[in-house]
Formats: sequence, structure tokens, C-alpha cells
Amino acid sequence: MDSSNECAVSSRTDEASTNQWHAIDWQKAHRSVRKLQVRIVKAEQEGKRGKVQALQRLLTSSFYAKALAVKRVTENQGRRTGPRRLPE
Repeated sequence: MDSSNECAVSSRTDEASTNQWHAIDWQKAHRSVRKLQVRIVKAEQEGKRGKVQALQRLLTSSFYAKALAVKRVTENQGRRTGPRRLPE
């Protein structure tokens, strides 16, 4: 297989991924994840353990939750994240 062809396919795939990433409705993603989190809290307060587990599974498999997690990590500027020095 020609390596230049592989690079062309790879760059098209990267470009498509970038376009899809920028097409995400971030407000909708935040609302969706927040709604699920609120439902989890309410179910926990009502003592519905099975419901809590089902909602947690739904949240962890949610596209929006995964996208927001990736966004949070990739956009981190590194402030207040490194190892802290303990006072001597």
C-alpha cells in the first residue's frame, strides 16, 4: 500500500472528525448531562438504588458525557493541576 495514500486517507478522516467535533451543540450537551445528574441525585434521595445504577450506566455511556469529558481535559490550561509542594 502506498504510504502517501494512507496519509491522504488519514488527513481526510482527521478533517471529518474535526468538523464533527465543532458541530457538537455544547449547550445541549451540558443540559443533557446536567439533567441526568439531577435525576441521579433525586433517585438517590428517594432510595431507588436500582434506578440510580441504571441512570449512572446511562450517563457513562452517553455520547454527550464522553464528549464533555474529552473537552474538559483537552481544553485544560494546566492551572492548579500540577503537584503541590507541601509547606515545610
